[in-house]
Formats: sequence, C-alpha cells, structure tokens
Amino acid sequence: MLLSRAVTPRIFRALLFTGLVLRAAGLPLRGTDDFNVWKLWTHAGSISVTTMYGVGGTPPERAVLKWGNRSGTVEYPPATLYALAAVGYAYRVYDPYYQDGPALNAAVKLTILLGDIGLCLALWALMRRFSEEGARLAVLAYWLNPAAILDGAFLGYLDPWLGALTLASIVALERRQFALCGAALALTALTKLQVVLVGPMFLMLFLQRARGPERWRAGAAAIAGAVVTTALVVAPFALIGALPNLIQGAGRAFHHDMLSAENANVWWIATWALRGWETPVRILGISRAIALGYPNPRVVGTVLGGGAMLWACWRARAGSLPIVLASGAFAMHAYTLLSVQVHENHFYLALPLMAAAAPWLPRLRGPYALASAVCFLNLLLFQGLGPDLRPPPRLIGRLDTTVLLAFVNVAAFAWHASRFNAACASEQSAGPGAVDRDGDAAHVRRSG
Repeated sequence: MLLSRAVTPRIFRALLFTGLVLRAAGLPLRGTDDFNVWKLWTHAGSISVTTMYGVGGTPPERAVLKWGNRSGTVEYPPATLYALAAVGYAYRVYDPYYQDGPALNAAVKLTILLGDIGLCLALWALMRRFSEEGARLAVLAYWLNPAAILDGAFLGYLDPWLGALTLASIVALERRQFALCGAALALTALTKLQVVLVGPMFLMLFLQRARGPERWRAGAAAIAGAVVTTALVVAPFALIGALPNLIQGAGRAFHHDMLSAENANVWWIATWALRGWETPVRILGISRAIALGYPNPRVVGTVLGGGAMLWACWRARAGSLPIVLASGAFAMHAYTLLSVQVHENHFYLALPLMAAAAPWLPRLRGPYALASAVCFLNLLLFQGLGPDLRPPPRLIGRLDTTVLLAFVNVAAFAWHASRFNAACASEQSAGPGAVDRDGDAAHVRRSG
C-alpha cells in the first residue's frame, strides 16, 4: 500500500501529536447538554454512587439528583456511574466546593481522552500482526477523524469509553482469552448498551476462533467472565435494595418517544414530511406518528435495521477479521439510518471498526470518508461546539440542511452496502490468502 509506506514512524508520531493537540483544545469547553448531565452525575457519584438510581419503593422510586440549580435522573448502566463517580472523587479533592467551570469540564473530558488513547492502543494491538504499516493507517484513520474528535473531546460524549472497551474485547477474543473477552464485553454493555448492536460480529469472531471441543470450554469461560463481572458491578446496588431501581433507571432509555433524536436518517426525513414541510425541523414523537394513522415506526425501524444487520452477517460469514469488523461497522450504519430513537452521536462505534478494516479493504475507504463526513456534519449542525460556539444556521432559504444531510446519508448507506458487498465477494472469490484486490493489493493472512 503506497499510502502506508508514506507514513513513516516519524510522521506517524507527528500526526499522533497533532491529534492530541486538537483534542486538548476542546477539553475546557462546555460540551452539549448531555455533558452537563455527566457533570451532575460526577457530583452525585462522589457522594453516594449506589443511591443514584434511588433505593426501594413500590414501584421503585427514581432518585432526583441535585447540584446547584441542576437536577435530573439516571438512565445509563452502572459502570458509567462508577467511572463518573471516580472523576467526582478526584475533582472534589481538587475543589472541595465542587464549582462548575473549565476545570471540571477538563477533568471529565480527560477520561474521554484516555478512552480515545486506549482505543488506539487496542486498535494497534489488534491490527499490527497483519502489518505495522497498515496498523499505523488504522490508528490514524480514527485518531485524526474530525467526527471522532468532535464527538469526544469537544462535545463530551462518552462514546470513546464504548469504543475502547469494544476494541479491547475484540483483542481479547483474537488472543483467545475468552474469559477476559466475556468480562470486557459485560463491562462494555454495563457502560453503554449500544455494544449489543455488534453482538453478531462478536459471535462470528468467536465461532471462528473457538473450534471443535474447545468451543464449549471457550463459551463457558466467556459466560463465566461476563457473569462474574456483571455480579461485581451490580452487587453494591443489590446489597442496599437498589437493584429494581437500577433496572428501572437503566431501562428508561428504551422508552423515548421520538422518531429521530436529531439524527439525519430516514426518520428525520419522515419527521420533515409529517410536519408539513415545516422549517426548521423539530423532533416528532412516535406516538404522534401512530395517532396520525401511520404504522408503528418502532416495528418498521426494527424490521428494516434488523434485516440490514442480518444481511451483513450473512455476507461476512467465515470472513477474515477486516471483513467481520466491516460487518459490525455496517450494522451500526444500518441501525443509525433505519432505526427510531437514534441520537446524533450513535454512529460513533462504526468509526473505529471502519478505521480498522479500511487499510485492508480499499473498497471501504471511500464509504468511510463519506460516512465520517456525514457523522461530523450531523454533530456540527445540531450541536456546534456546544454553548461556546453555537451550530451554524440550518436554513438555506426554506431548506433545512439537516434534511439534505439525511438524504446524503441514505446515499452514503447505499454506497456503503454496495462496496461492502463487493469486498465480501472479492474475498470469497480470491480465496483465504487475500482480503481485497481493488486498487492497491492488500494481502492479509486469514485469522482463524
């Protein structure tokens, strides 16, 4: 690969430093409204993490957390609360009065930056056995991606935690450390539940790595690792009678009543159409669409998104590691485009998976660049850089640019599907020695 030869170790280090400087610039910024929630949770967690969901009650009560003039409840899994509570404990040592400001912003975002760094380390460990040159490209494809930088260091989403844990789980699976893989996967799900969307990718990798009689032992080890990890995480809540409260709180995320949560997908186009071409477009409830006589969007979105995910699994069956990772990225793209209740940052997990696959699958480099651009613009048009730099104007005349972006996303998905299908077909026809032969030759020994 000519490009990989141009990225010498010296240039690689310089580009890594550039990405670090860009991220550091965003650490003091105020991020999104979600970031304010994380700061509220750090404060509450530094006082008592196990009572953050509430304790007891019939039905289970939901604790209302308060900090200054802010208040709110918890809707995330418990591992996220532990991590934010750790930030809270450390910040309280620095500032016993727990004042809001750039220092607290930077303290929370520093953990997000560490997630980005951990992700890149896992990405390097995963792909360097194919070639160090390709591994450099994979790391840089993520580390310098404007969408990844905006998502984490600037807007303050917790997605890099999800990415780092997901990649660490894949590394453990590739090394046949099945108990560790199960533990890491459980911890990932207990941080952000979106990892379940790439569950089929993990299943394919597991079936390739564990064969014959070993498969049962490996499966038992993975399940044991997941069970022990889950038990350790939830035990403190269970001991004080807060387990029903945890289940209720973490489950609230499934009950949001919205077609599209400011995500430029097919449901944002539907929102635009159902609102009578109103500009700018605002979030529309699922219940409202049903009341207007339309089919239940949850069912439609589940069928469309699930069907696309199953198709990707079928095409990537018995594929090489890059192909299987690409199937996971495609599943995330399908979910964000076709499912309801999807938020503007939910495409994120596709970024490191596509970055890992693209150096060995040249057909996917163009779709990766376009999908990343869509992700970046989606974040920028809806969130800007948070309160520090508001989003640019969305209207061109009477046209909402987020709707235009949604149509571009549909085209990007169609191109992604076509190129992914071609990459799968190319590998199957080339045999087990090659991954892709479109443009640069990219030979990778089949892992299995």
